[in-house]
Amino acid sequence: MFIATAALGAALAGAAPASSALPARPAPASAPPAPPALPATPIAAFVERAVGAAPGELRRLYMARGWAPLWLDAAGRPTGQARDALALLADAAADGLDPRDYRGAELSAVAATLEAAAIGADAGGAFDIALSRAVLRLLRELHAGRVDPRSIGFRVPPRSHEHDWAAVLGAALAADRLAVIAQEARPTLQQYGALRALLLRWRAIAADPAATVPLPALPPKARSVKPDQAWAGVGALRQRLVAIGDLAPPPAAPDDALYGGALVNAVKRFQARHGLDADGAIGRTTHAALAVAPAQRVRQIELGLERLRWLPHADGRRFVAINIPMFRLWAVEAADAAAPPVAMNVIVGRALDTQTPILFDEMSHVVFRPYWNVPRSIVRNEVLPALARDASYLARHDMEIVAGPGDDARAVAPAAEAIDALRDGRLRLRQRPGPKNSLGLVKFVFPNDDAVYMHGTPAQQLFGRARRDFSHGCVRLEDPVALAQWVLREQPEWTRERIVDAMNGTRTLQVDLKQPLPVILYYTTVLATADGGAMFADDIYRHDARLERALAGRPLTD
Repeated sequence: MFIATAALGAALAGAAPASSALPARPAPASAPPAPPALPATPIAAFVERAVGAAPGELRRLYMARGWAPLWLDAAGRPTGQARDALALLADAAADGLDPRDYRGAELSAVAATLEAAAIGADAGGAFDIALSRAVLRLLRELHAGRVDPRSIGFRVPPRSHEHDWAAVLGAALAADRLAVIAQEARPTLQQYGALRALLLRWRAIAADPAATVPLPALPPKARSVKPDQAWAGVGALRQRLVAIGDLAPPPAAPDDALYGGALVNAVKRFQARHGLDADGAIGRTTHAALAVAPAQRVRQIELGLERLRWLPHADGRRFVAINIPMFRLWAVEAADAAAPPVAMNVIVGRALDTQTPILFDEMSHVVFRPYWNVPRSIVRNEVLPALARDASYLARHDMEIVAGPGDDARAVAPAAEAIDALRDGRLRLRQRPGPKNSLGLVKFVFPNDDAVYMHGTPAQQLFGRARRDFSHGCVRLEDPVALAQWVLREQPEWTRERIVDAMNGTRTLQVDLKQPLPVILYYTTVLATADGGAMFADDIYRHDARLERALAGRPLTD
């Protein structure tokens, strides 16, 4: 089971965004501004020829300065701000970005040549434009990511153009504050900064030979290695756990043949960090997680940083966040980085066929004692075959065939004609409210194209499983009462007692929220913990692999 630390949810919160002061993208002008006076230098003349006719950020950036170079002095030598810009590009890897995208090494070599001797206006101008283009790209991608999440099937609002990056860069140069511009462009989520620190730590782990010693296979025909058993892999296991921080270095060389003592406790810590049953036994799943190369964990952190750059900017509102592969929900006070008041396990869609989508929407209402309107795919693939085997199936599951929309739809007797109409989609199937209802006794609605929502469930025993992808796509909640209490907090008449009464009452009741509540269904296979550690999850939906393919298909330069 994952460690239920409230700090994990708090990591999604943060202070008011520093980048809120960044200039917003301006509305399109009815006519382009008049060009400034003719350029006074050969380099400026080259810049105007190169970018003056093309619309976009570069043209606006240079036109505001009369086409003068941004990074070269009057003698054509790189300025101190050029060195600051090259340092920003060189530091791109600290955010999990690929420095090759920004041509940092190439531009640094050209800058060294320009420092040594003047090489002509065209070469100087080309360097100046290339450095500007690289810095603008870095700022955009630090802020909103390298990959448009919509291009890989995620319902995420675009963010790449929410700021006027030409104005941002121009203002930073004018105020000589280029050194802090990257910090203002980064996401302000606490988790983002924690993952940056974690990336540095895991790169050091990946470079440690002790962390990369191959882990021997489990004993032949053995399903697992249990405490106090002998195993040839104990020595390599100890080295791996010390290197990644789950085990303190032993004061003396222990007996490497026996798996026991502090080593078992270290494995339990490792299992808890990886969403596994923390029983101390090294079975196939635990062995596979232990055998993952530290370099792969580094890559998970880099991909996690990219996904956090997709998240909407904090706007001061509280929100609900669900990390799908970690099967966890947090209700977060956006203005407060303290522990979230609500955190719980969830059940998400099956990896094989009914995956929960990644989306950002707003909760509008809560429904107590909901009907479950059974989707046609479930009717066709599950209910009708079961009904063919057992004529009492509908009655036993409190289901009824109905005609028309809405909760007041007329029930139809389950005769052969009605079942044929159900099969053809002319009638529909629903499950009546009550303790057998698959949605439990409350659902939380955030309208979206995927018809996904959060709800309770009568199958509480499933929350004891380490891996919890069992649903048809919606999110099942471990403690729906706690979430309802938090969601309805601004409507004080909805006390916990009234919520419980509504859930156990006799009628369906919809309660509209006074203010829409953001809901974020996101996906990352790594999470930084408050103690500087990491929790890793399996890539159950293969979204890491999809993101890798998208990143591999990007051009190295604009």
